[in-house]
Amino acid sequence: MSTIKGFSKLSRTDKIAWLAKHFLTSNPLDIAREFSSFMHTSAETQRLFDGISENTLTNFYMPYGVAPNFVINGRTYVVPMVIEESSVVAAAASGAKFWSERGGFHAEVVSTKKVGHVHFIWSGDSEKLFDFFGQVKATLIEGVEEMTANMQSRGGGLLDIELVDCTHLEADYYQLKGTFETCDAMGANFINSVLEAFAHILESEIAVYKGFSGRERQVEIVMSILSNYTPESLVRAWVECPVADLGAFDDSGLDAAKFARRFNTAVKIANVDPYRATTHNKGIFNGIDAVVLATGNDFRAIEACGHAYAARNGVYSSLTKASVKKGMFRFEIEIPLAVGTVGGLTRLHPLSKRSLEMLGNPSARELMKIMACVGLAQNFAAVKALVTSGIQKGHMKMHLTNILNHFNATEKEEEQALQYFADKTVSFSGVREYLGKVRG
Repeated sequence: MSTIKGFSKLSRTDKIAWLAKHFLTSNPLDIAREFSSFMHTSAETQRLFDGISENTLTNFYMPYGVAPNFVINGRTYVVPMVIEESSVVAAAASGAKFWSERGGFHAEVVSTKKVGHVHFIWSGDSEKLFDFFGQVKATLIEGVEEMTANMQSRGGGLLDIELVDCTHLEADYYQLKGTFETCDAMGANFINSVLEAFAHILESEIAVYKGFSGRERQVEIVMSILSNYTPESLVRAWVECPVADLGAFDDSGLDAAKFARRFNTAVKIANVDPYRATTHNKGIFNGIDAVVLATGNDFRAIEACGHAYAARNGVYSSLTKASVKKGMFRFEIEIPLAVGTVGGLTRLHPLSKRSLEMLGNPSARELMKIMACVGLAQNFAAVKALVTSGIQKGHMKMHLTNILNHFNATEKEEEQALQYFADKTVSFSGVREYLGKVRG
C-alpha cells in the first residue's frame, strides 16, 4: 500500500504508525519515540506549530544564533540568524566586527512598492480596450475602497492601476497591473484580495460596456495574483574606508592595497561570469535568509526575487559591487527585499516575535536595511577569505564539530581534536584517521 485517503484526518499517532508501516524500515516504537522527542514541551505551543502547517508529525529544529557588532547607520544591532551552517553566522559576525571598526554599515531604502496582476484574455481592438480602461479605472478603484481603507489609514494601500498590453508575448493576453504600498505588512493576502475584486469588476464592466459588441464583451480571467518580483521594493547598503585602513590580512602576505585590488577583481568576476555569480549570490543569501527565517518572513519569495533581479539585464550577475577610487575602498549591495514586521509568522511564532524585539521592533523599512547589511557582511567575509587564505580553511574549522559528531566523538575526544587541528587542515579523512589513532 502506498496511497491513502483521508490522511489529514488521522491522529498524529495514526499518521506516524502508517508511515512506519509503509515507508520507514526502523522499529515503529523507535520512530514514534524519536518523533515525540522533538515535540514542544508546551502543549499550547505545539498546537500553535501544528496549526502553522499541514499533516504535522513533529518539529524540525534549526539552530538559532546571533551575530553581534552590526553597526548600521550609527546604531548597534545584535542580529538573530536561523541556519544550520555555523560558518555563516561566524562569517557575518566577522564581517560586522571588521566594519564596526571602520565606520560601520550605511543603508537606505530606495522604494517599498509591491505589484500584482490580473492576467486575462480578451479578443478585440486593443485601442478600444484602453479607451474602456480609461473610463472604468475610477470604478475599479472605488470598488476596492472598503478593502483598502485600513491599509490607507496606515499610510499605504493601492497606489495605482494600469492596463498592460502583452499581446506581443501571447495572443490576446493583457494585464491589470496594481501597484501597492503595504507598510509594515508583507501584504500578500491584502494584494491578492484586491486583485480578485478587480477581476470581478472587470468581468462585469466589460459585459455591459456600450463600446464593445459580440466577443468583445467576453473576458477570460486566467488568474489574479501578486508578484514576488518586487524591483521597486529596493534597499541599498554600503561600507567604505580608505584603502590604507583595511590593514594586513592573515598570513597571506597581502597588504591593504593588494587586497583591495584583488577583492575588487573578484567581485568584477562575479559580475561577468554567471557560474561565479551564482555561488557569490548564494553567499549573500546565506546571511539574508538566516535573518528572514529568524523574523518569520518568506525566504523563498525573497530568494526568487533576488535572483530575478540579478538577471534583470539579461545576464545573471553579482548583487554586490566593489570599487577602489582615489584611495577609497567601497563595497555595496542593491537588492529588492519585500518583508514585513506585522502579520503572518512575524508575531505568531514565539521566536520570530523575540527576534524582532532583539532588533528593537523595527519597521519593515528598517528590517530591509538590516537584512541588506547582513548580506553585505556575509559576502565581504566570503570574498575576503577567498582572496586571502582560501574558503576551506575557515569553513572546515567550523565544520570540524559536525565531522566529530558524525564519528560519535566523546566530549573529551572533541576537546582533544579541537586542540590537535588548531594549526592543521581539517578534512573528513583526516579527522577519521586522528580518531582512529586516539581510540587505538
